[in-house]
Amino acid sequence: MRMRPRSIRARDTLIAAVIAALVFGITAAVVDLAVRGAVRTDRLQETQAGARRVSGALRDGTLKRVIPDDTRGRVLIQVVEPGGLVTNATPAAAGRPPVSGVWPSSNQRIRDFTECHGTWPKRECLVIEAIRVSTTPDSVVVYASQQMPSYLVDGVLEAVLGTGVLLFAGSSAWITWQVVGRTLGPVEAIRAQLAEISATDLSRRVPQPSGQDEIAQLARTANATLDRLEGSVGRQRQFAADASHELRTPIAALRANLEDAAAHPDDTDLREVVGSALRDTDRLESIVTDLLLLTRIGTAGTAREPVDLSMLVKTEVARRSFTPKIVTELTPEVTVLGVPTQLVRLLGNLLDNAERYADSSITVRVTREDGQALLTVTDDGVGIAPADRERVFERFTRLDAARSRGAGGAGLGLAIAREIAGAHGGTIRAEPHPSGACFALRLPLSTEKGRPKTGGPA
Repeated sequence: MRMRPRSIRARDTLIAAVIAALVFGITAAVVDLAVRGAVRTDRLQETQAGARRVSGALRDGTLKRVIPDDTRGRVLIQVVEPGGLVTNATPAAAGRPPVSGVWPSSNQRIRDFTECHGTWPKRECLVIEAIRVSTTPDSVVVYASQQMPSYLVDGVLEAVLGTGVLLFAGSSAWITWQVVGRTLGPVEAIRAQLAEISATDLSRRVPQPSGQDEIAQLARTANATLDRLEGSVGRQRQFAADASHELRTPIAALRANLEDAAAHPDDTDLREVVGSALRDTDRLESIVTDLLLLTRIGTAGTAREPVDLSMLVKTEVARRSFTPKIVTELTPEVTVLGVPTQLVRLLGNLLDNAERYADSSITVRVTREDGQALLTVTDDGVGIAPADRERVFERFTRLDAARSRGAGGAGLGLAIAREIAGAHGGTIRAEPHPSGACFALRLPLSTEKGRPKTGGPA
């Protein structure tokens, strides 16, 4: 079972510390090798110079018994005969045993090597060059040696570098902890706010940082999702409220008629009961269909396409038979982007409303106004009072209370029209008119190219 930190902050900090330790560790190893190599090369060059100077003096017979020391005791030089007798030496090396037991052969007259003696903390290492003066069996050997610095022998350099690695790795971990903490702070605030949002209160939103980075985009996406969720839940609640309120009356009437027929079968006109039940069933079906449409409007997954409003009006008017006279004034190629079936339903509801209240004529206009598509449906009926021009779009609102529901509809047509307009980024209003009612639909013009659709039956 693998164990790893749950927190992203701790995980990133651990990864940063490990990476820093590896990088700085490798760097420290390279530095250690470079320092050792540079120091040894420097010491070896000075040792070689002394050994070869003495070897040359031996060959030409000018070497003194006490070898002059130009290095102030740094380089120890000895001339050793076979058997280990030291015959010549620098002052600092006089009276000492040979610095090494390595005896160069006649085939390899010069040897460069490092020898270490003793144990920590009194350990010392020498860089040595041994030169066999000649190839004769009784040739003497010149030894020149120099001590390596103590910090390269007793591990001080490695300890310093190791401490530096730990400090750098620790600093990297601390910086990462602070930076990731600051970066994830807004994410934690978003998480805490989301945790507090419940189904009973969807109005709250997560804090949204400024900028365009990933966290700001996450906050905007979360708030947009909450907006859609609140709208969806609101539609469901509205559906439940509308259904429970509006379906009660026809269901009660249907039940009363059926119970009366069942209780008094001999005194009941079966044809009239069935006809009444069918009317109530038709009304229930119409209400449920409209309520379900209201719930679905604006939900994701509905494909939109260019729609020519003028062609849509022509098609819808042509398939209807109106009792009032209908006049159309259509500007060609007024194209919007929308769901054709929903726009057909919107227009159909406006025409149904106009036909219901018109005295003799209905006028439908399609034009462009202020960069928008404008569709108006006007009738010559009694009109709408200014105080009621917004109320007519409320669900189940009927201004003529004396008129029966059977003649006046369920009161959902204009509510559906406004929901469809809002879902398409537009507006619909009841506007002042000298005679009758005027409903004006404004939608954004489409910028997409392609053959506009005329829509189809709702």
